Amino acid sequence: MNNLQRTELNQILVFTLDEPRYALNLAAVERVVRAVEITPLPKVPQVVQGVINVQGQIVPVVDIRKRLNLPARDLRPDDQFILARSSRRLVALVVDAVVGVRALAEQDLVSAAQALPYAAYIHSVAREDDRLILICNLDQFLSPMEERMLAETSSESPE
Repeated sequence: MNNLQRTELNQILVFTLDEPRYALNLAAVERVVRAVEITPLPKVPQVVQGVINVQGQIVPVVDIRKRLNLPARDLRPDDQFILARSSRRLVALVVDAVVGVRALAEQDLVSAAQALPYAAYIHSVAREDDRLILICNLDQFLSPMEERMLAETSSESPE
């Protein structure tokens, strides 16, 4: 692995959902946009809130709060969408706020299997000052069955 790849893997986009801080690998993030109205769809997995139109592309909105067993709340005008690409498709995640980009050293990371063996959607945990950042595994947010349901509903195949 060359230095560019190693650096890229250790850069994360940090965001908040209520109090805790979470993150995604920066390589998966396309951009962050202001929250807009979500159009609900029938027969989608419960974790999908609906879809948004991003420059002509229909993007499913994944309810990250539901996936992480956090209390539900209504969309607020100051919320943001993180547009990120899983290994299968582009998705939008509703977050309270994006904190910024952080570069992590290997010694700042602990695998989730060691720290949180019960947290299926968390890839690893990082320390930042006196806080922990839970780094999410985007590819685990939609199960294969949920992917199929979403593809059937939206009449598209996953990317």
